[in-house]
Amino acid sequence: MSSIRILVAAGFFFIGLPDSFLFAQNTPYDVYPAASSPYFRVRYEASAEPGSLIFPVNFTMWIPPNVESLRGVIVHQHGCGEGSCKSGLTGAFDLHWQALAKKHGCALLAPAYEQSENADCQMWCDPRNGSDQAFQQCLIDLGEQSGHAELAAVPWALWGHSGGGHWAGGMALLHPERVAAAWLRSGVPLLQPNPQRSTINVHQLPDAALQVPIMCNPGTKEGVTVKEGQFAAVWPANEAFIRSLRSKGGLIGVAIDPLTSHECGNQRYLAIPWLDSCLTVRLPGVSGDQLNAMPTSDIWLAPIAGLKAVPASRYSGDPLTAVWLPNEATAKSWMQYVTDTAVPDTTPPPAPTNLR
Repeated sequence: MSSIRILVAAGFFFIGLPDSFLFAQNTPYDVYPAASSPYFRVRYEASAEPGSLIFPVNFTMWIPPNVESLRGVIVHQHGCGEGSCKSGLTGAFDLHWQALAKKHGCALLAPAYEQSENADCQMWCDPRNGSDQAFQQCLIDLGEQSGHAELAAVPWALWGHSGGGHWAGGMALLHPERVAAAWLRSGVPLLQPNPQRSTINVHQLPDAALQVPIMCNPGTKEGVTVKEGQFAAVWPANEAFIRSLRSKGGLIGVAIDPLTSHECGNQRYLAIPWLDSCLTVRLPGVSGDQLNAMPTSDIWLAPIAGLKAVPASRYSGDPLTAVWLPNEATAKSWMQYVTDTAVPDTTPPPAPTNLR
């Protein structure tokens, strides 16, 4: 067991990986775990074409063994900065996220944009700057590599941190018909001009995007309880995005992490069950069919920045200013998370195999 390590970095948590998978944050972009089946990888060089991606990018995908036809793609998108980008090189090896993907017959995809530290992150985290095009091309190419041509057409479940949240939210606005659900840790796309960042172009809000389940997940020290510092603007941006969508009936909630700033903390213990709940409903029974709509019968609501959720029928405030939660189980996990992040998991472990 001497080769077993634990790594916590940029929202990833690895247990049981050999030493060769443990990379420091200053690892070069050309050093990463080998990708042999069930892992697959494509890499694209930077492009000088107008509107194309100006950074090289590496896409690594894990496909559950023995799956005949994939039902979707779960994307784990890193944030801005060189260290965060390099963390994407090992994202597809995360065992928790693989378990979610396996349960729903989905592939797990981790992009790694090869951004230098001082480069403009908007040149990839805004999907309109070429990363949307590169992402969809990788699904075609990885589909050919893996023998799963359906990858080019299946729905997406998107998780993103910081700039990755901006990217995931932007993709939900650009392609709502393809996005089953989106979890936005800290970062969100802008729907209104930001006078402090005049280079960021705002997104349009199509009606179809209001039917995409979205969860925003800032840390409390990102402008909620700590009003100054590097990340103080995160909460105002999140709040504006949430209110814009919710006021129009959008299926959007917010889970404020009570312990953290910009780091990911324990968010996976709510993010994975929340995505599980959404994928259970949204993924069609037949690959290629349209996404299913979220049901309206078991909705729970809570005040923005509140700690207690109740069934929608018992909510006394304006529901279009409230946190949207899809069902009772999610609401109970949400209440625990926003209190202390200690979300319980009573799921029994799988039976052991190949014991020695």
